[in-house]
Amino acid sequence: MKSIASIFLASILLCCASSCTVIRPGEVGIKQRLGRLSPNTHLSGRVWFNPFNSRVIKTSIQTSNLELNLNLPTKEGVSVSAHISILYRLNTDSVKSVIKHIGLNYETIIANVFKSASADVCSKYLAKDLHSGMRSEIEKGILAKMSEILTQRGIITEAVLMKSIQLPAGLSSSIEQKLQAEQDVMRMEFLIKQTKLEAERKVIEAKGQSDAQKILSEGLTEQIIKLRSIEAFKDLSNSNNAKVIITDGKTPFLIGQDNTEIKK
Repeated sequence: MKSIASIFLASILLCCASSCTVIRPGEVGIKQRLGRLSPNTHLSGRVWFNPFNSRVIKTSIQTSNLELNLNLPTKEGVSVSAHISILYRLNTDSVKSVIKHIGLNYETIIANVFKSASADVCSKYLAKDLHSGMRSEIEKGILAKMSEILTQRGIITEAVLMKSIQLPAGLSSSIEQKLQAEQDVMRMEFLIKQTKLEAERKVIEAKGQSDAQKILSEGLTEQIIKLRSIEAFKDLSNSNNAKVIITDGKTPFLIGQDNTEIKK
């Protein structure tokens, strides 16, 4: 009897264990009974079900990273090797629809949509644009194309990241030379502009000095010049080093060696 009771108890425990599952944070679960999906979505916690005719399908609603390596077409018709990261997640309210219409292998759909969107967007850009500041614009263009298709299917595409771009050897060299030439042209334009501004500054400075001299010369009369001469001679007479001051006769003063006698 004890053995039968033990077997019975073990069977009950096994049934209980197999009829309960735990949904972790970042997951959702949907019951499937006899092939039909329940309308209710279960969040994190324990979920009980009948293991004989039901099961719980669990899937992540956290942001996931899908990485792809593929060739991207360009406007010149060149194929560029690229390593891409696609950040996506499932819409919590659309998990049932995703499982019903796409299944759990939805990353295949995401990859196919990306290939179509990237071919459409990248074919409008030159290969050099993938190495320049245009890369962000290309990523946003691909993201917009993907969102048009995937959002209505319950998949939210958060970002498309071009992690690495590898151009053909010959093309890479020519692009680098072209970029260097463009930088040289920009540098020369800057130097020309700087030189032009410096020349304009000198012209303005010279004009200002010329105007100042003109104003000063127009304001100097013979009386003012004589007054300035007298003031200058007085300053010199007070100097310890000034001994004799001889003028050409056009000024009214002659100062002697003792610095005390001043004659007209």
